[in-house]
Amino acid sequence: MKPLDITAYGREGLAGYACHTNESRGRLFAEPDSPTRTHFQRDRDRIIHSTAFRRLKHKTQVFVHHVGDHYRTRLTHSIEVSQIARSLARALQVDEDLAESLALSHDFGHTPFGHVGEDVLNELMSRYGGFDHNAQSLRIVTMLEQQYAEFDGLNLCWETLEGLVKHNGPVTGDIPQTFIDFNEKWDLELGSHASIEAQCAAVADDIAYNAHDLDDGLRAELFNLGDLSDVPVAAEALREVLLKYPDLEDHRIRHEIVRRQITAMVEDVITNAKSNLVDLQPKSASDVRNCGQTLVCFSDDMHVKEKGIKAFLFDKMYRSPNVMIMRDGAERIIRNLFDVYLNETGDMPNGLQRLSLKNKSNDRPRIIADFIAGMTDSYAISEHERMFDEAPDLG
Repeated sequence: MKPLDITAYGREGLAGYACHTNESRGRLFAEPDSPTRTHFQRDRDRIIHSTAFRRLKHKTQVFVHHVGDHYRTRLTHSIEVSQIARSLARALQVDEDLAESLALSHDFGHTPFGHVGEDVLNELMSRYGGFDHNAQSLRIVTMLEQQYAEFDGLNLCWETLEGLVKHNGPVTGDIPQTFIDFNEKWDLELGSHASIEAQCAAVADDIAYNAHDLDDGLRAELFNLGDLSDVPVAAEALREVLLKYPDLEDHRIRHEIVRRQITAMVEDVITNAKSNLVDLQPKSASDVRNCGQTLVCFSDDMHVKEKGIKAFLFDKMYRSPNVMIMRDGAERIIRNLFDVYLNETGDMPNGLQRLSLKNKSNDRPRIIADFIAGMTDSYAISEHERMFDEAPDLG
């Protein structure tokens, strides 16, 4: 029996346009094949066992960790994305393990305190090349994770790295320097589309956060069930639930709305993707990359509805007074830490000292950005208290 024969069970039905693990373009640093796992299963396992994955537990999705135990974090969000991505991949007959790998790692590069952390760090780094969380994800899995004896990073397969970089589509225009530098080492074909598996992970991200941000917003009482009467998909789900269960408790109604919204969006994506695949008839993963369009996406009707959900969340949740207080406090923390690390080298924390010693570029601003981006919310708060003996209001 060949080394990987035992891992082939359950994969006989994959479509020709899938990324087939036995056709992988391999790893930047050659390694012996695993006798028990496919290449993409191995990538998934390395992602789960990474430090970056564990840190997601204490990184903000919308609410800072101390607000409550039941709100989503980057970790629970990533797990929900993974579940949806696997469902889509199975329905479209592509490799579930690759889709799962991309779903679990897609937020590795996010800073503490959600998108406000990225916005502030990008501003602070504007003179030094900027900051982009997708580029930071690539830095983490190719450089900053330093656990293995023979290489830095996780040494993931080409298909996983490609999907991580291009899951939102071709990378064109103002390309982050991290992508350019790595692409010179190993061509990720930045101008083409990503695999079906990567597209599954990307749309699963949208489906997950549209649903769970509604759930968390209702839980936080930023809006109520009555406010959903004009919100696309959610309003339809609410009417169905109230008609069938007129006396149901609010927390059960909330859950029923979320699960119905996820189901409606998943079914829409599967139907639309299958239609696109029939129209274009890709025979291989290369055909998918070069077809000139995203295949795994919402229908036109659902796309309009999804924009309506995002508009509601932006108005009622992301710009709500409670969340804005968190944004203001988080911005102060990131600014203060960056300034003191950049200008007062005598009081660096041990982690930043180690990172500085390991980094051969002597690019101090980028090293500091790497360190701050890797922080959890709780570590950033405690480090700020250590340096400034004060705690900004985080709501």
